[in-house]
Amino acid sequence: MKNNINNYAFIDSQNLNLAIRELGWKLDFRRFRQYLVDKYSVAKAFIFIGYIPTNESLYTSLQEYGYILIFKPTLSLPDGRIKGNIDAELVLYAMIEYPNYDKAVIVTGDGDFHCLIEYLRKQDKIGKLIIPNRDKFSSLLRKFATIMVFMNDLREKLEYK
Repeated sequence: MKNNINNYAFIDSQNLNLAIRELGWKLDFRRFRQYLVDKYSVAKAFIFIGYIPTNESLYTSLQEYGYILIFKPTLSLPDGRIKGNIDAELVLYAMIEYPNYDKAVIVTGDGDFHCLIEYLRKQDKIGKLIIPNRDKFSSLLRKFATIMVFMNDLREKLEYK
């Protein structure tokens, strides 16, 4: 896959962030963006994220690191949690951009993306499925074992210090 120079990443930010934190570390998004370039020749990295007005500095930083941010409005749940489900946006953008990339790199452990990954695989348009936590991801994704990469072993390389 390294020879392809026009791969796009589609990143489920909440799944990525929560899974990495459950592993006990914090992701360095700048290093992760460079990793995607170096390892998978990712020309564009779309990060799907719920919009919270107080996180403007985070959004600015992510854009400076080279991510293209796709925002989803958020809802405040009665228990105080904030919800911003980005699944439809990620699938939509993967299909809007479909003619523009060689291979897609999907970053999630969420089984809701099974149909997208299956379609991309049938079209020979899937490069890798990067799963944030090898110990906690949807069993619907197990059928894609040949394209899976787990971030568990990348702590040394990608941890925010």
